Amino acid sequence: MGRIVVIGAGRSGLSATAYLAKSGRDVVLNERRAEPDGATVARLAAMGVACVWGDHSRALLDDCDEILLSPGVPPSLPLVQEALARGIAVIGELELAHRVLRERKDGARVLAITGTNGKSTTTDLTAHLLKAAGLPTVACGNLGVPLIEALEGAAPGTRFALECSSYQLETVKTFHAEGAALLNLTPDHLARHGNMDRYLEAKLRIFAGQGPSDLRLLPVGDAFPGQIPGQGLEACFGWTDPGGPGAWCDGEGTLHLRDRANHVLELVHRSELRIPGDHNVENALAAAVLAHHGGAGLVALRDGLRSYPGLAHRLAFCGERGGVRAYNDSKGTNVDATLTAVRALPGPLVLLLGGEDKGTSYEPLRAALAGKLRELVFLGDAIPQLERDLGDLPHTSIWTFDEAVERAFGVSQSGDQVLLSPACASFDQFKNFEQRGEHFEALAKEWVERR
Repeated sequence: MGRIVVIGAGRSGLSATAYLAKSGRDVVLNERRAEPDGATVARLAAMGVACVWGDHSRALLDDCDEILLSPGVPPSLPLVQEALARGIAVIGELELAHRVLRERKDGARVLAITGTNGKSTTTDLTAHLLKAAGLPTVACGNLGVPLIEALEGAAPGTRFALECSSYQLETVKTFHAEGAALLNLTPDHLARHGNMDRYLEAKLRIFAGQGPSDLRLLPVGDAFPGQIPGQGLEACFGWTDPGGPGAWCDGEGTLHLRDRANHVLELVHRSELRIPGDHNVENALAAAVLAHHGGAGLVALRDGLRSYPGLAHRLAFCGERGGVRAYNDSKGTNVDATLTAVRALPGPLVLLLGGEDKGTSYEPLRAALAGKLRELVFLGDAIPQLERDLGDLPHTSIWTFDEAVERAFGVSQSGDQVLLSPACASFDQFKNFEQRGEHFEALAKEWVERR
């Protein structure tokens, strides 16, 4: 085999490069940016990888058999277009990993998830349900760990719960998922795709390689224009009984699953989920269908749905005491994200807002908080702006994070939710939102255990 050129030195590109080098391929890594940190350069040199930094020279295409494109690099790149004109194949890390996985023939299954919103939670929850069933499982893909990296050390028969972005799906060719879901579609990434039709086309590629024994999961009632590719058996999820394979939440709040044999299985009541909000009910329904297709039985589905805490720092349940529940949504670093969190919880709410102000108005939170607010706790550098925008609502202003959290727990009453969803960056008191969220969870744990 000839040389393969990897374009893009993000995590996906670096993981693919490492695999190719270990496999003995002649590989060149190309990155438009200037040379990265010394540790990365040293690692690549130790693997014998040639690197071209700073531009995308067309000389890279000489003696090149294949281009591997990182997700962050658009196919419209002139070097990629020149490669296609020369008949050079262009793939992505997802396609490479799929080839490697299928060569093993070890009984592994891919359960792939895409959509504009909710795909990270659905992917992580699918993996959680499969693990509850005792099945070897890895959550990977756009969620964090590239599939090519997840393959290393994976046991035979592993279930790969795989989050797929539209960028990753643009370059799949033979990729095949035993179960695949398109959760929803709203305008996003249009600067890359150009229009909604091309965005949808990229998303639908998740189904293209499927055969009749595979599962194709879509929202109830959502008719995506055009022909959906592949031959997968259609299942649906949503708020009404799909009348065939799939899952739904009835008017009383109970989640149900209908299998391929038309058996209806009662799962859990939505009140038993630790992840709040209608959007998370939908995520739970989709994950249950995928996990069931992946081999999880009813007991594991019920246990897993009840125990799933949510993704770190995204409306993650982190403790309960005296009827008060605490939620960490430290990733809510802007007003829109905080609006989603507020709408997901029924109230009464004690909401912690503040940090490093981003210069936007907090006024949009007012309507969402109507009828469900116990108290706002303003903290950090954003206090002056928060007081200007929301100061007429019940609130306390405390600059230091720990004291603000203590106030929030102290003022809460049974039935309340204490929510950290700051609508601000963390940099006034923390290194990043992860550190802020971890510290909140530590304080919540201490509060729960307090006598």
